[in-house]
Amino acid sequence: MTIVGFHASHEQLPPSRLLDAVKRAEAAGFDAAMCSDHFEPWSVRQGHSGYAWSWLGAALEATSLPLGVVTAPGQRYHAAIAAQKLATLAEMYPNRFWAALGSGEAINEHVTGTAWPAKEERDARLTEVVDVIRRLLAGEEVSVDGRIRVDRARVWSLPDVTPPLLAAAVSTETARDVAAWADGVITVDQPRDALREFIDVYRDAGGEGPIAVQVHLSWARTDDEAIAIAHDQWRQSLVPAHLAWELDRPEDFDARTADASPEQVATTLIASADTGRHLDHLTGIAELGVDRIFLHHVGTEQHGFIDEFAEHVLPDLKEAGR
Repeated sequence: MTIVGFHASHEQLPPSRLLDAVKRAEAAGFDAAMCSDHFEPWSVRQGHSGYAWSWLGAALEATSLPLGVVTAPGQRYHAAIAAQKLATLAEMYPNRFWAALGSGEAINEHVTGTAWPAKEERDARLTEVVDVIRRLLAGEEVSVDGRIRVDRARVWSLPDVTPPLLAAAVSTETARDVAAWADGVITVDQPRDALREFIDVYRDAGGEGPIAVQVHLSWARTDDEAIAIAHDQWRQSLVPAHLAWELDRPEDFDARTADASPEQVATTLIASADTGRHLDHLTGIAELGVDRIFLHHVGTEQHGFIDEFAEHVLPDLKEAGR
């Protein structure tokens, strides 16, 4: 059975409304939830950026859902602090918390004032960070002097069960590289052949654990409204991934997409009032052998989406991966 989760986008809603949304998602029948971890939104129009780790504690307490986060330790978060907060949530909520680790984006990491490394260097740094986090979660005292520096760090409050550390990846190259350390992998929706290749490359490289896909979508009562929502809130999807990692202000993304038409944005995701169309698309993802699908409605009003998809999408989608 496919696990169908709700994605909480900190870039788009204040934390209090996201907490309300995730509670409603659980009551409506979603199996799990996850959230983003941003310092800045993608666009000035989105206008929010709550601290994911405070919110995660509240959401884990307010629901019984498994919850995860996509995060980028190594620059904004020191590896030892990342390990400490992972351990704290996993100790308080055993078997319910996971984190997907990625190499990050300049829009969130530039705030440290440290130079933003090239992608190859960021990937190498992440490998070192993951090693430090795993050693700390195993109870070791850790000192390292490499791309990151750690001096006699030890996490004292450890969980009985170590939280899964998934990898966040988009390209097949990254999927191949992270297979050596990941407890699973999460990616974003891609054309079907590309997603199939991504999964195959990860598995062929020895990658184990669940395959998760985050799917951005737009739903409203009419197609025109769904497309308008996507155009207002999610037009940064037109920025290629390699450039999206490098731009470091919401204003930069807005400038890059200022001339984007609603029709252009609608080519990057399913924007439709027809839940059957959404279900067909999502079923195609599940049938690739994906274990978890997290739905992100890119609008700021979540209640109607949650209720509509709970009735018309979730029951069939949960059965699709069998």
